[in-house]
Amino acid sequence: MNISTLRNGALAVVAGLTFAGCSTWSGAEKGTAIGAGAGAAVGHAVGGGVLGTVGGAAVGGVIGHEVGQNQDEKKQGGK
Repeated sequence: MNISTLRNGALAVVAGLTFAGCSTWSGAEKGTAIGAGAGAAVGHAVGGGVLGTVGGAAVGGVIGHEVGQNQDEKKQGGK
């Protein structure tokens, strides 16, 4: 693991914590932002370059949205 990978991971964590603090966002919105940030970091570390970063952000955002939406539905009584 090189310093660039560690730096990107740290940035993803900081971004995730920042977005998680937005109390007016729904779980789906938070999940999308956190997932996209984490996915971009992982995509860059695994695939490298722009394509890996953008692909990771897209996949992470979709997964994060679905997880957050599921949590929202559980809070509302499980539609």
